Amino acid sequence: MHIDALLAGIPAPVDLSAAEVRASLDPNGVLVVLDDDPTGTQSVANLPVLTRWEHEDLAGALATGAPAVYVLTNTRSLDEAEAARRNREVVSVALAAAKDAGKHVTFVSRGDSTLRGHFPLETDVLAAEIVAHGGEAPALTLLIPAFPDAGRITVDSVHYWVTGDEATPVGETPFAQDATFGFTSSDLRDWVAEKTEGRIPAGEVDALTLEIIRAGVESVGSFLRSVPVGSVVAVDVVEESDMRVLALALHSLDRDVLLRAGPPYVRAHIGQEIAEPVSATDIPFAYDRGGLVVVGSHVPLTTAQLAELRRQRPDTVTIELDVRQLLDDRREEHLDSQAHAVAEALASGSVIVHATRELVTGADGDASLEIARQVSSGVVDLVRRVLAIAPPRFVIAKGGITSSDVASEALEIRRATVLGPMLPGIVSLWQPQTGPAVGIPYIVFAGNVGDTDSLARVVATLADAE
Repeated sequence: MHIDALLAGIPAPVDLSAAEVRASLDPNGVLVVLDDDPTGTQSVANLPVLTRWEHEDLAGALATGAPAVYVLTNTRSLDEAEAARRNREVVSVALAAAKDAGKHVTFVSRGDSTLRGHFPLETDVLAAEIVAHGGEAPALTLLIPAFPDAGRITVDSVHYWVTGDEATPVGETPFAQDATFGFTSSDLRDWVAEKTEGRIPAGEVDALTLEIIRAGVESVGSFLRSVPVGSVVAVDVVEESDMRVLALALHSLDRDVLLRAGPPYVRAHIGQEIAEPVSATDIPFAYDRGGLVVVGSHVPLTTAQLAELRRQRPDTVTIELDVRQLLDDRREEHLDSQAHAVAEALASGSVIVHATRELVTGADGDASLEIARQVSSGVVDLVRRVLAIAPPRFVIAKGGITSSDVASEALEIRRATVLGPMLPGIVSLWQPQTGPAVGIPYIVFAGNVGDTDSLARVVATLADAE
């Protein structure tokens, strides 16, 4: 559908600034964002991100006074049992740390803007764990997957992927064919029914439409107060102001809520401006070598971005990890030889590393997930070995699971600061605060965002900086 036809007749957006939202924040409130892969940080700036969740980690992050703290759970790469366990752990530690700090926590289950991930498992676990620690169950669960910066919008509860002038229902895109988290529904009400296997019928999912949102903050507040306790609410979003209206309404709502949101909602909720991209002059580099571009995503957009990077920078060395060798007894020898090849190539320029583009899947979703973990761990092992031999100028990780594992396991980043986006609203740059990667800018680049030349542009900014 042409985007103009989709949006025809919709009321004009509310003129609401980030500063107005920021002024209404509870100074004792904090969002604790359980990020199921690290690409959730791509829409924010100057916030702490943790890859570990011991009490000291949460306490330290809360002590910064930041209005939001990201905890990288990486649960999109895990099976249901392990994902549930991690969510419970984070809630338990976060509530204890918040009590000590005198903070009131609102939990955000950060999900994928193309609807892949452990839903309703994660929101169910968060709600149950809050109750288990003496709190009241969240009155509402708000589903806000929109990511306008990356072309994901929701209109009349239908979630779309916008490319150019065309809006495609997300259930008709390649993302819906995900081997582990596939789905068929584009209407969020039907999607909830599909994912809950009918436990929550589509007719019981309430729709917070653009007509309500663009009638203003009071309209949204009245709607949310009228929704039955325990309901799931599907939220329409086309642009930033729609999320700001919702945020302002939630700040004064006399109900605790649970949020299942795509990347940009946190920015809107805490009243951050849409940050300007980080420039090369703002980035500290510790090493004068080439950078390392680690590509793990298999979605078509990543494949196109990789091809364009090679076209623009034909001298960039590409080194592949053979997926089938990573899955058998040749693994160790293969990793060792490829790590030394990468280290040697970094002396003269940047290097692209990726597994062979053959997509090997298992007999079912769990088996496919296990293969993905084996391949990702191979990539992690390679980066760890390269770091020990020849630390690169920068590291870009392309793809959610890959970027999480590279951050926490290969680069051993326990705490970092999100400096901001490398491209408007997308692609996050972290400044590691701990571990061997201090001084190495780390760029988290989701597989499904940007234009064909976006990866090449980010590499150029980092590689060509004086």
